[in-house]
Amino acid sequence: MNPSQSIIAAELRQFESLFKNAVKSNAPMLDRILKYIVRTKGKQLRPMFVLLAAGVSGGINEVTYRAASVVELLHTATLVHDDVVDEASERRGFFSISALWKNKASVLVGDYLLAKGLLLSLENGDFKILEILSDAVRKMSEGELLQLEKARLLNIRESDYFTIIQNKTASLLASACAAGAYSARQDLEITEKMRLFGENTGIAFQIKDDLFDYGDEDVGKPTGNDIREKKLTLPLIFTLDQADAKTRKSLIYIIRNKYKSKADIQRVIDTVKEAGGINYASRKMEEYKNNAISILHTLNESPERMALEELVRYTTERRK
Repeated sequence: MNPSQSIIAAELRQFESLFKNAVKSNAPMLDRILKYIVRTKGKQLRPMFVLLAAGVSGGINEVTYRAASVVELLHTATLVHDDVVDEASERRGFFSISALWKNKASVLVGDYLLAKGLLLSLENGDFKILEILSDAVRKMSEGELLQLEKARLLNIRESDYFTIIQNKTASLLASACAAGAYSARQDLEITEKMRLFGENTGIAFQIKDDLFDYGDEDVGKPTGNDIREKKLTLPLIFTLDQADAKTRKSLIYIIRNKYKSKADIQRVIDTVKEAGGINYASRKMEEYKNNAISILHTLNESPERMALEELVRYTTERRK
């Protein structure tokens, strides 16, 4: 258990109990799928951010636990749907829901999780929490659609990239932090401060994730996977902006080509490295990380603040 988890170990156990109850179903097939989801879920970073944001803002309470559960329900729903959209056979080293139960069941399970999250807030009168998190779902959908459009046209600019990741990835983490803060103390100023903290952390997290595509480590997805899927991430966008016409044309040709060889992928990776795309993206990642830490340092020092800072640093130093 890392230090961040140890600070809220008891609270995480209580959250896990509530989450397990929240995903139970009387439908046998659905219950089997939901139990599989619970067994194979990830590091629970987003619930940790909810709990710690509440802790640093005034204290964890029953509303906080519900907010953490709703965040995890919404996040899990988006992952199930993403695997259908991306035709992914694996998630975190396990078979995806779509691989085991096919797309129709996966879409319905994602819808069920989304509905359960909304109902958990509505039934308990957590209307502001629901507003905060529903806005994140809207932004995530917009981000996904913008990414699909730009991948088809291959005309993405750096400003488009940041709009996409701000909506697609950072919005849920921003809303998780905002929901945690609001659950502790219905103070809109501290809620907005924690939302901005989560947004900066989420952007840094996504840039780090994009950098993995150009590395040599085993991070759970093949190197060059984003290139295969025509996803123009920050290192490649920078390289295309800096490249001469001939190099740019060559790179775009490879990215557009449906049948990319390993040599093609490696050529793109090598060109990005030589052009300084990795260094540029790393500097941007550090900027957002430092922005998040600066926001934290406006709050009173506490174990929860230290744990949040540790989580921010984890986003840029993680190996996978």
